[in-house]
Amino acid sequence: MQSEITRLNKIIQALMNRAERKASMQGSDFNLFQTAITLEDQVRRRTGELEAALLENQSITRALRDSDQRFRRLTELSSDWYWEQDANFRFTLVSAGVQINDGPASQYFIGKTRWELYADREPAEWAEHRALLESHQPFSDLVYEARFGSSRVFWVSISGEPLFDDERNFKGYRGTGKNISERKKTELLRSGQGTVLEMIATGMPLEQVLDSLMILIEAQLEGMMASTLLLDDDGLHLRHGASPSLPQAYTQAIDGVRVGPQAGSCGTAIYRREQVIVSDIQQDPLWDDYRELAARHGLRSCWSTPIIAHHGKPQGTFALYSREVRTLTLTESQLIEMATRIAGIAIERRDTEQRISHMAHHDALTGLPNRLLLEDRLKQAMLYAQRYERRVTVVFMDLDNFKLINDSLGHKAGDEVLKTVAERMQHCLRATDTLARLGGDEFVIVLFDQPEQAEDITPMLQKICDTIAQVIDISAQKLQVTCSMGLASYPNDGADIDALLMNADAAMYRAKEMGRNNYQFYTAEMNAKVHEKLVLQDGLRNAIAGSEFVLHYQPQVNLQSERMFGVEALIRWQHPVRGMVSPIEFIPMAEETGLIVPIGDWVLHTACRQNKAWQDAGLPPITISVNVSARQFREKSLVSRVAHALQESEMEARYLELELTESLIMQDMQQAIATMRELQMMGVQLSIDDFGTGYSSLSALKSFPIARLKIDQSFVRDLPDDEDDKAIVMAVISLGHKLNLRVIAEGAETEQQLAFLRDNDCDEIQGYYFSKPVSAMAIEELFRTPLGACAIGEAALES
Repeated sequence: MQSEITRLNKIIQALMNRAERKASMQGSDFNLFQTAITLEDQVRRRTGELEAALLENQSITRALRDSDQRFRRLTELSSDWYWEQDANFRFTLVSAGVQINDGPASQYFIGKTRWELYADREPAEWAEHRALLESHQPFSDLVYEARFGSSRVFWVSISGEPLFDDERNFKGYRGTGKNISERKKTELLRSGQGTVLEMIATGMPLEQVLDSLMILIEAQLEGMMASTLLLDDDGLHLRHGASPSLPQAYTQAIDGVRVGPQAGSCGTAIYRREQVIVSDIQQDPLWDDYRELAARHGLRSCWSTPIIAHHGKPQGTFALYSREVRTLTLTESQLIEMATRIAGIAIERRDTEQRISHMAHHDALTGLPNRLLLEDRLKQAMLYAQRYERRVTVVFMDLDNFKLINDSLGHKAGDEVLKTVAERMQHCLRATDTLARLGGDEFVIVLFDQPEQAEDITPMLQKICDTIAQVIDISAQKLQVTCSMGLASYPNDGADIDALLMNADAAMYRAKEMGRNNYQFYTAEMNAKVHEKLVLQDGLRNAIAGSEFVLHYQPQVNLQSERMFGVEALIRWQHPVRGMVSPIEFIPMAEETGLIVPIGDWVLHTACRQNKAWQDAGLPPITISVNVSARQFREKSLVSRVAHALQESEMEARYLELELTESLIMQDMQQAIATMRELQMMGVQLSIDDFGTGYSSLSALKSFPIARLKIDQSFVRDLPDDEDDKAIVMAVISLGHKLNLRVIAEGAETEQQLAFLRDNDCDEIQGYYFSKPVSAMAIEELFRTPLGACAIGEAALES
């Protein structure tokens, strides 16, 4: 532009000079002069314009230079970087920002493609990106993992756009890059937390959960190695949990480290129940006993935090190791807190699952395997025996007269006896054998891998019997219990679990029949009795559904007036095939199976309806007595059941008497008295049946809200010949009267018994002397006899 101005000025000056020399010449020269003047003005204007443009161009050039300098300075200062590539995707420019991230100098990248820089990656990792570049498409936020010259790993995000010349020929790419490691770590941490928590929720093994958690933490921290140790059941040692990056030899060496005040970082953290930060293992006294071990594996610092359950129980430790002397940062402290919390959740979940599994497979009272685990153990033993041609022996064991302990001393004492017996039996068995509790006082022993001769195990069986029979101190009382055992062996006595258990049970019942406190081997003949028992149980269920039960009624007579004042309702089973079945045969089975509850309900409702029917027929009102079993009495709904029977029959409560046994009341005396008082408040009368056969104390007896004592027929049977029975009966009558109770004697059959009871002021009597149990119609006939109560005996016996 400056040269153009100079040239124009020279032309103007030449024209002006020529015009002056020839000013006096022809008119054409004058015209030329005028043209020159005009041209000079134009040139001068153009020159001004060009000079202005020159100044503007210089200003723009300076601005561009300043902008370029600022851009270069910013790219040098920024942690992000700018890059350019040629048409072959080789770097031609990389700004200095890449060096801020511990990367190499910019020149390191020049002339290389991105996939050449990371040649250690799988080709497939870059295939999609390379295809994008070759299609000359823009891209943004391409994320990949980079390693720049050092061992430090970065997460990088790059964006780029293609470059074209004026003819739309592809020239290359330019773009930006930035380090997103912190963002990526946060994302990975959040995602990793979710993954670990999901592993916990889905019940993954604790070892896998902790291992994943340790890897997650290590990914957040450069040069750190994470470890979890679990507190042993004894609470005194720490066991290996997870440590994916620690040297295996070191991990094995500290497995079982003892908890204490100077036991490295972890053992001390559990002992103190607080975080222990050791920045230099070689200098810290806590590591005196482990310093050489740590040095051998290049470990220099260790920070340990105890893992504490929400209820305060220590569970283990979480630790971070470093090969450098250093202390923790705020970020590391936050990660430790997070890792400790998640590890605690995982350990608690494992412990909870173990407790649930243990509860599902073990008896709550004794801790022994229950039926579920027993069947699994027995199945495994049978498979082993089948493979190696060995035998498995099943021992079904039941304590003798255990019900008496429960009834007399209560269930708490009974539970203590069961736990003691279980412990004693376990000491008699091998580690390979299984002892299980099925319920109540029934136990099963599985003797694993037995020899061919069954008699070879008799010494062990005798040892079990003798051990159980040793004295047990319970509630300041010395008890002695015995057991009956039945044995069945696989494969001779049963090919499956059910058959073995059933046959061993049958052999056990045979041992009971043989006098108890012995053991019996199964024989085929025992199956008949087992079958009979099952048939009886099934028949009882059908009897309830088919209304096969009937009630008979035995009169109760006042000895002074010799008039009938009440009856006792006694159940009978009218079997469609066997005929009338005595309650002695089916009541024990009903008690055992729980069927006594619906049967008892039926008796109660039927008796109340019958008594109301007699009253509605115009007969004199009498009391009807109904026996209540122990199983019925334990039902929380007993009072409401009685109330319903009275309401349904419309009979007044004062005409109903419930007979309870001493042993029933003594099982839980406080609760029993509370139930009895509720019944008494309703107006129901209460009596104690079979008095003298239980173990109630006088102090307890005076607390019972009862109106009558019934002397058991076992004391009446040998009157008046047996001196002991005479003394007992006289004492009961005297005791009852002193407590303002009526006394009734059951089982009176002879004139001599009647005379003795009358002479000793017994109030009432029940027995064959007056009448056997008879039908409801026969009771009506007894009421209508013209001779009254004095003729009750003959009339009843003839009916």
